[in-house]
Amino acid sequence: MTGAPTTALSEREPATRSQIFAWTLFDFANTAFYVIVLTVGYPLYFKQVVAEHGPRADFLWGAAFSASMLVVAVLSPILGATADYGTGKKRFLGIFTAICIAATAAMFTVEQSMVVAGMLLLIAANVGFEAGLVFYDSFLPEITTERSYGRVSGYGFAMGYVGSLVTLVVAFPLYAAGFVESNLFNVRLSFLIAAAFFLVFSAPLFLFLPDRLRTASLKLNFVKIGVERVLATFRDFSRYKNIGRFLVAYFCYIDGINTIIIFSSIFAMETLKFDLSEIVIFFGIVQTSGIVGSAVFGVLADKWGHKQTLTVTLLLWIGIVVVAYFVHTKSMFYVVGVLAGIALGSSQSTSRSLMSHITPLEKKTEFFGFYSFFGKASAIVGPLVFGLISSFVDQRTAILSVGFFLLAGLALVQRVEVPPVRR
Repeated sequence: MTGAPTTALSEREPATRSQIFAWTLFDFANTAFYVIVLTVGYPLYFKQVVAEHGPRADFLWGAAFSASMLVVAVLSPILGATADYGTGKKRFLGIFTAICIAATAAMFTVEQSMVVAGMLLLIAANVGFEAGLVFYDSFLPEITTERSYGRVSGYGFAMGYVGSLVTLVVAFPLYAAGFVESNLFNVRLSFLIAAAFFLVFSAPLFLFLPDRLRTASLKLNFVKIGVERVLATFRDFSRYKNIGRFLVAYFCYIDGINTIIIFSSIFAMETLKFDLSEIVIFFGIVQTSGIVGSAVFGVLADKWGHKQTLTVTLLLWIGIVVVAYFVHTKSMFYVVGVLAGIALGSSQSTSRSLMSHITPLEKKTEFFGFYSFFGKASAIVGPLVFGLISSFVDQRTAILSVGFFLLAGLALVQRVEVPPVRR
């Protein structure tokens, strides 16, 4: 195989503070897409306007989202292995970020009955967003030392939660009048704003953060290289059993966490009778406390250890599930939102930093591809279980059932071996 990678900068040379800040700004930038396109604006616009609130609207939205996640799950390990060979993470991150931004901006043109176009743009945008995260996350082991994985990862997620709040503040006036015909232009305008937000605040990463590995020859079959490296990893996976144990644990507990987040607003509206404004307030509370959870637990992870901090976080999640089962008042559910935000910020940042700590440096992007794969694949099981139990029993029992995913993840995390921190 030709074109072996050459190193532009030392693999162990940490980035400057300004470069780390540029990296965290990408988390700040991409939350505009997450909030507007995946959480608040485009899902409702697609179902109520594009699909005209038809009986198949939910199915069409779910099908498009699932298709995008399937594409990312298949591509992630291959893309990560290719970047590890030395083709450059920043190049791939730039390509997928550009796809996401372009597709998000194009959503401005989607109007009533344009179902196929609306679905295709969602698939393209989410593939760009999720595939880009493989390369963004894999920068973490390069920009800091093992002693600071936790806090730097936490700073990134904290910036993301700040970005979510800023996006909500900017978008709220555009959504105030709802989806009446006279306000549809404002709703569509929010998609352009999300694209512009992502473009502007992601730019510092590409301008100021160096790409540590570059390939000597650009005349390479990158896909072939990526497939060969993934197959080689599978053949030699006995060397990486510890990473395998963590990925299985991650699959279990992140499935439970994602299911809680996905169905929290539905539970609030249908079981506790929240209205839309109260749900927005609840979402804002979760994002605000998520800032605290990401930053504080990120620092604690470097002091206590990533595994110990993740254990505490999962115990907190299990407590949240039990409390949510017994909640009957809106005020108490707001308290649950505070705790959930803290636990969410901590679990996300600590998982990323623990993955960075146990992964060999030469395979960091490839294994973050597997990390992404397990995270995306887990988005199928938990929601299905919740939906079935909710349909045949009730939502409270469905929430309690999610605790089994968290308990399984907690037990499996204890089997993960954490090497000593290299100083």
